[in-house]
Amino acid sequence: MSIIRPTAAQMTRRLIVLASALFGVLVAQAQMLLGWGQTQAEFAADSDATLKVASYAFSIWGVIYLGLLVYAVRQALPQTGESDILRRLGWPSVVALLGIGWWIVAAAADWEWATVVLIFVSAAALVAPLFANAATIRALSGRERDRWMTVLPLSLLAGWLTIAAPLNLITVLTGNGQLPELLPPTGWALLAGAVVTGLGLFGAWRMRVLSYPLPIAWGLLGAFVAEQERNPGLAFPLLGLAVVTLLGGLWLSMGLRRGVER
Repeated sequence: MSIIRPTAAQMTRRLIVLASALFGVLVAQAQMLLGWGQTQAEFAADSDATLKVASYAFSIWGVIYLGLLVYAVRQALPQTGESDILRRLGWPSVVALLGIGWWIVAAAADWEWATVVLIFVSAAALVAPLFANAATIRALSGRERDRWMTVLPLSLLAGWLTIAAPLNLITVLTGNGQLPELLPPTGWALLAGAVVTGLGLFGAWRMRVLSYPLPIAWGLLGAFVAEQERNPGLAFPLLGLAVVTLLGGLWLSMGLRRGVER
């Protein structure tokens, strides 16, 4: 196949993606190295009376950041041909990459409602186009670089943001005493777990990729580990949801993928 060289406008978009990725990654590293404000784990633990996640779960950001750098650097190279998936996910990824960078700033400064807006906007900016372009993603073979260097890193980020967004919202509502009384706190935590499990399975079915439900299962497992002594009535249902997300995601993304490309 001949390589479709990017136009000047497409190359500009790619360089903006690279700059956004560097911003999103380097802001987090600067926050940790310089120690200004709260870390991600400290922000999440500040008001975790309703739902707590073990601090080790946030180590997934190391894998996500590495994938995002691979995604951004690869497409910034002139020899990387233009493709439908790069074009369709380029600008949405800019929104998400800038969003996660500014989220670090907002969390460090304890700008609570700013973190809620930023994380939901970042999640929606990626999840919506990934789902909308599911047919194109399903059609990518296992050998295509766009699957491994574009879809994989972006869907990993989208999956983690899918579970981190409701956790962020519940944390802020709990800390401000604004959690609605329609359900008890455990009920809200279980509802959030059920919703993100449903989204994880739906994404695996739509895109036939495990990289979207996997970080959701990881986050649910982290919540189980943190809650099993404090609130077993919450912890073990979350463990069940983690298992459903992982096994269901495996079956939907790998079992259904064979011979189903429509």
